[in-house]
Amino acid sequence: MRAKNEFALRVIGYVRSEIRRREDSPRQGKEGAPDAWLELDDTYLPALDGIVAGDELILLTWFHLSDREVQQVHPRGDVNNPMMGVFGTRSPDRPNPIGLHPVRVLELSGNRMKVGPLEAVDGTPVVDIKPVI
Repeated sequence: MRAKNEFALRVIGYVRSEIRRREDSPRQGKEGAPDAWLELDDTYLPALDGIVAGDELILLTWFHLSDREVQQVHPRGDVNNPMMGVFGTRSPDRPNPIGLHPVRVLELSGNRMKVGPLEAVDGTPVVDIKPVI
């Protein structure tokens, strides 16, 4: 039984990337991240209807390697930066480690979608996809 202040997310797929370790990932996609494939569960194929190569999307992921107890960080991991609350940063360590990634669709093939650039580690769960409006 879940506590009153918790809810469940459905994983709709996973990131397949050449980035294997968190420490090898750039801080932001535009800072040299590679293209990556999203492998979606076949259940969600109808939800891809209307998405085409060239579309700009916001990909929401679950940072499964993050520390959910962290509340303050040095921005960008630089100890020369003063400590700040995680809600004022894009740190992956936070109470609810939801990743927000602006990407462009490069290719679609069945339940797979190539997007880029994407700084997420291989195996990162995908929880939602939204169009840029």
